Amino acid sequence: MLTYSQASSAARHVNFDEVYARAFDDSRPGSGVKLLRSDSRFDKRGQPINGRARRLPHADIGDASSRALEITPADVVSRRARAWDGIKVEIIQSATHDKVEFRFRSACHLLLVYEEGVRDEGESVVGDLLPSTLRTLRRKLTFVPAGHDYREWQRPRVRSRVVCFYFDPAKMPIHADASTGPLVPRLFFENNALWETAVKLATAIEDGSELDSYSQALGVVVAHELLRSHAHARHRLPPARGSLAVWQQRLVTAYIEERLGEPIPLTALAKLVHLSSYYFCRAFKQAFGIPPHRYHINRRIERAKTLLADRASSVTEIALELGFSETSSFSAAFRHMTGITPTEYRRSGMRPMARVNGGP
Repeated sequence: MLTYSQASSAARHVNFDEVYARAFDDSRPGSGVKLLRSDSRFDKRGQPINGRARRLPHADIGDASSRALEITPADVVSRRARAWDGIKVEIIQSATHDKVEFRFRSACHLLLVYEEGVRDEGESVVGDLLPSTLRTLRRKLTFVPAGHDYREWQRPRVRSRVVCFYFDPAKMPIHADASTGPLVPRLFFENNALWETAVKLATAIEDGSELDSYSQALGVVVAHELLRSHAHARHRLPPARGSLAVWQQRLVTAYIEERLGEPIPLTALAKLVHLSSYYFCRAFKQAFGIPPHRYHINRRIERAKTLLADRASSVTEIALELGFSETSSFSAAFRHMTGITPTEYRRSGMRPMARVNGGP
């Protein structure tokens, strides 16, 4: 049963602690910065071109007391927010190639949904998780539970667009499958249902939808999908002997899938399932038939096959997304696994086979 109050379906610009209504004009980048692509739905005066889109009022959400994401410098992004009882949605879009920093720590939960984004360099840290330097952020999600630290800096290569959800823990819905344990930090994970619902809500907000009940319902769905995702990823069974237990296999493979484009230390995987590195290697090989490093490479190549089937991305872009520093090293690894180069694979029109334990 949902715990969201339905006393009023009207959207409003609020904090969880206090009501505020002070609006301000669009922040403009400072002098000397290089602008990225602008929003084509509005003319130079900020008026809607298609007669349907409208700009939302900007809320004063930059100070620490507002429990919003702190962004430095503030003038390199545009921010739009909308809120209901217990949930606030904020759309943040970069406007320059300048370095930008993000910080967050609050009594509310934060979910970041990366709709678009590729960074030339940067680092993201949530709580005690290992830092990530992942460059392609599109379709990734990050969850920061209440009371945890989140820090990130980056130099965007193209326009980045993030949809932020701030949840009041006291008004989160109760999910039937939810674990009794606390929500844990998650960095750059993937969940198609959660991502698509979040983007749909952001689109409805930007298009000036007058159906507040529809937008509010989508916000509740996002909260439910978040808890459902957490329940599936959280397991509390004791470590298994010999081979990895089913819950350990799922946890490790999900962790690898979420970080295919990053180097993954063996110690991080072992710590995830509460085993020493030595015993983890033995248990992993017994469960999957191959060592963790080989599994990681295999999954990179399988993901590459899927990406190659879509001609929207070049071979070089795919190589970078999967963590290869050079196209030549990607081609060599791909050829070693498949017998042909990525370009030959794309020309052949082949489709990736179903995965079996990440094997060759």
